[in-house]
Amino acid sequence: MRLYLASTSPARLALLRAAGIEPVLINPDVDEARVVAETEAAVGSALEPRVLVELLARAKAEAAVSASLPKPLTGLLLGGDSVFVLDGVIYGKPHTAEAARERWERQRGRTGTLYSGHWLIEVADGVPGRAIGAAVAAEVTFADDLDDAELDAYVATGEPLFVAGAFTIDSLGAPFITSIVGDPSTVVGLSLPTLRRLVRTLGHEWPTLWNRPGAL
Repeated sequence: MRLYLASTSPARLALLRAAGIEPVLINPDVDEARVVAETEAAVGSALEPRVLVELLARAKAEAAVSASLPKPLTGLLLGGDSVFVLDGVIYGKPHTAEAARERWERQRGRTGTLYSGHWLIEVADGVPGRAIGAAVAAEVTFADDLDDAELDAYVATGEPLFVAGAFTIDSLGAPFITSIVGDPSTVVGLSLPTLRRLVRTLGHEWPTLWNRPGAL
């Protein structure tokens, strides 16, 4: 069973590879701000984090089906999205060094929640069929002894600028995180146990996705 990944996230790709899966990458090219704005206007209120990440995961997956044409795909197509919540405020990617540092000044020594959304579509010859989604969360606690020099050095690497919450647990940011409550892969941006459950719900077995050397 071929897995297609509607994401450009290196972390999600590395996570799947470590789990024995080499996905086919598709850039979903979704205007996330527009999708959220239109949905919030339709419902008349701001979206809860779980609803937000599942909405964007679905938008990416559905856009990727269209993006794959005129070479129709067959298999399972996965879209994903993540946000970080602290004090009830939803944070995506900071994009600038200034924003990343401001976020770390607020979150060091504290605990926030990382939400990851998933949307899995069964596709045959380019035609989408059954689909299922899920959003999961994990609590992340940051080191309380992170000093300004370390923070400046971390921001200067550029890593926190382009990840939800301005941190990683699978790269340079890992030493600044003291605990995680929940599935760690959720914090990376893709919950492997959740993906397995979705795959099985659609009637497929997880081992059929293994296609990397050493997984077979």
